[in-house]
Amino acid sequence: MESLIKMDCREITYGSAEYVQTIALRKKILREPLGLEFTEDELLAERWSFHLTCWSGDALLACVMLSPSQGKKIRMRQLAVSEKWQRQGIGRTLVKYLEIFTHELGCHEIVLHARESAVLFYEKLGYSKEGDRFFEVTLPHFSMQKHLS
Repeated sequence: MESLIKMDCREITYGSAEYVQTIALRKKILREPLGLEFTEDELLAERWSFHLTCWSGDALLACVMLSPSQGKKIRMRQLAVSEKWQRQGIGRTLVKYLEIFTHELGCHEIVLHARESAVLFYEKLGYSKEGDRFFEVTLPHFSMQKHLS
């Protein structure tokens, strides 16, 4: 189901007020349910990542990070969609935007560690599982990848 809401997907700057909003969203969606917090070192390491977001006016709907990897690969990390906007096509829209963004950077492959519960979402977008299930941040994950043409 595609969302009918008017969205603006864009890159934001590390350390900006918008970036602080992404920390809050990722914390609420990805960390708090697991009883985890971000460490200062984790957040400091994010300065080398690209921070992509999806907005409706001044409301943050979703965010994701892209971290440079080896060669022409980029790693997708911490995709989070606000609870109010889940299952409305926002995550799919942001992934499509990040694929264009990645291609424009000259990267040809996106890799990620997907929570087991999100594997089907990524498979529907053309990502493939690689290897066996493993545990990360207390949850089962799979390595996934997609080659961009």
